Amino acid sequence: MGKVMKKDDKGKRTRTAAGAKQAQTATQEQPAYEFITELDQYLYGQGVHYDIFKKLGAHPSRLEGVSGIHFAVWAPNAAAVNLIGSFNEWNEISLPMKRLDPLGIYELFVPEAKPGDMYKYLIRTGDGRKLYKADPYANAAEYRPGTASVVADISGIRWTDSAWMKKQASFVQETSPVAIYEVHPGSWKRHPHGENEEGFYNYREFACELTDYVKKMGYTHVELMGIAEHPFDGSWGYQVTGYFAPTSRYGTPEDFAYMVNYFHKNNIGVILDWVPAHFPRDAHGLAEFDGTCAYEYADPRKGEHPDWGTKVFDFGKNEVKNFLISNALFWLEQYHVDGLRVDAVASILYLDYGRQDGQWVPNQYGGNKNLEAIEFFKHLNSVIRGKHPGVMMIAEESTAWPKVTGKPEEDGLGFSMKWNMGWMHDFLEYMKLDPYFRKFNHNKMTFAMTYAYSEKYVLVLSHDEVVHLKCSMINKMPGLYEDKFANLKAGYSFMIGHPGKKLLFMGQDFAQFQEWSEARELDWYLLEEEKHQQMQNYVQALLQLYRSTPALYQADDEPEGFEWVNADDGDRSIFSFMRHSENGKNNLLFVINFTPVARPDYRVGVDRRKQYKLILNSDDAQYGGSGKEQPEIYKAVKGECDGKPYSFAYDLPAYGVAVFKF
Repeated sequence: MGKVMKKDDKGKRTRTAAGAKQAQTATQEQPAYEFITELDQYLYGQGVHYDIFKKLGAHPSRLEGVSGIHFAVWAPNAAAVNLIGSFNEWNEISLPMKRLDPLGIYELFVPEAKPGDMYKYLIRTGDGRKLYKADPYANAAEYRPGTASVVADISGIRWTDSAWMKKQASFVQETSPVAIYEVHPGSWKRHPHGENEEGFYNYREFACELTDYVKKMGYTHVELMGIAEHPFDGSWGYQVTGYFAPTSRYGTPEDFAYMVNYFHKNNIGVILDWVPAHFPRDAHGLAEFDGTCAYEYADPRKGEHPDWGTKVFDFGKNEVKNFLISNALFWLEQYHVDGLRVDAVASILYLDYGRQDGQWVPNQYGGNKNLEAIEFFKHLNSVIRGKHPGVMMIAEESTAWPKVTGKPEEDGLGFSMKWNMGWMHDFLEYMKLDPYFRKFNHNKMTFAMTYAYSEKYVLVLSHDEVVHLKCSMINKMPGLYEDKFANLKAGYSFMIGHPGKKLLFMGQDFAQFQEWSEARELDWYLLEEEKHQQMQNYVQALLQLYRSTPALYQADDEPEGFEWVNADDGDRSIFSFMRHSENGKNNLLFVINFTPVARPDYRVGVDRRKQYKLILNSDDAQYGGSGKEQPEIYKAVKGECDGKPYSFAYDLPAYGVAVFKF
């Protein structure tokens, strides 16, 4: 084997053999070694090299006893590829890479390179252009607006979360509490004057502060937006250029690993937003990577999203599918992440998504389903849930596509959960109504139960609902100042009581008034005001109730877990329902009044002549209510009500929420 470089008498690096003319055309003598083996190429070409991220990209290596960095990149239609970086003063001809056929992988071992060095691939196209591309498999990236890749050694990251990982391996989401706090790290909190001009928290300090908050409130998981490297803050991280690199906005790969480790040590699960739907056109990114459409569909009717101005992955190419599946596994295995929320699934499944007639290509049967994408999702979820059964794969799928959480062998897509966008839409439409008109829209709150068991759902009030002039959650509520808070408490209570796991976006648990913006931190100063502190107290009480009561999560996917008491009290806009535990103990009865009219004579039907204990009352003073004293114990008496043989009476306040244990 021959080294790439040798030293001349002056100690400078020179090429082993090449004439000036050869240098100019990047056709110098190529090294004889192959870090990328024939087996690597075969598996990658078949789309099943699930740890290809250990071979492609930049990795510390040794060759004939010499330490250096091995670089490898897939550029099948490039005429030539040169490596440029801080280790060769960005010289465009000194480091030609060796092409490996048949796949068109280029590789090079560079003794001079070391972790921390910046680099790019200079790709010479068949039509004579020069493209300067970041490494698709890089483990770190330059701080924006810089676009270079950075050599990183993540092999030495030390983990101390073995107890968590052992527990996570057998995690069963169906029977466990899942209350997700969706967070954008760059705008959760900021320093007035930080190490960087934006005041971003480093991953490490973010971990400490966020852990305190999550534990105080009672969330079980954090879902982090915008972790994979992306050039534009305004994309919120949904236009990715560095799929294998935690964004440098908040620190290094080691800092990111510290954060995950810290969450785990405090029994907090970590979910990342993951974006296989599309990628941006930025010149240093994946778009036309080797001068041709390597990663995206070549036909713009399939390969471009008209609405978003982005490129669509070619799910017919094994190397592209391998890139995405190995990327998902990378976050789970290299960084111990507990789940992925898969963005914009519907845009992948439908060939005509966001397109007008003439802007899309039907499949071979004349339909609008992307058959290649369906196969991709089945493959992705089969691999991930086969290797890591405790991991959550959560689909943001906004249509009625069947069996999103069904088993692939039964023609399902294989996800473990799906965002319930139908529930979210109906819920928000109802909550925005003046209370007088709610009686005409009563079914908006009951309709979701007609399909509640068709999938395994997460009820979501996400970032998408509090941006683009949609108003914050508190400002969606009708009425004057006091009414808005009372409405929102009733709405959150309905969400916690309804079957399905839970997700709430940051700021909404203390009733942030402004819409969310990635450009500023949350309005934490609002917690100095009584109403906002009381709202936070109430959401905290709801989350603590949720986590401590198996009836609220054990049978989310079973009809036996939920029972309407009265789903038809539209005239009064009152909903009453029960949540049942598997062992029949500590069941809950919810009564929620969605009008400003008090019902001092309210009577609710029950099945048994038991005692019913009031365990949550939204009218308590600590939650901003009147503070009026209510009995703690209610005894049911014989007498038909709501179709039940027994009942008891309760003084139900305006916008009142009462939760009873029995």
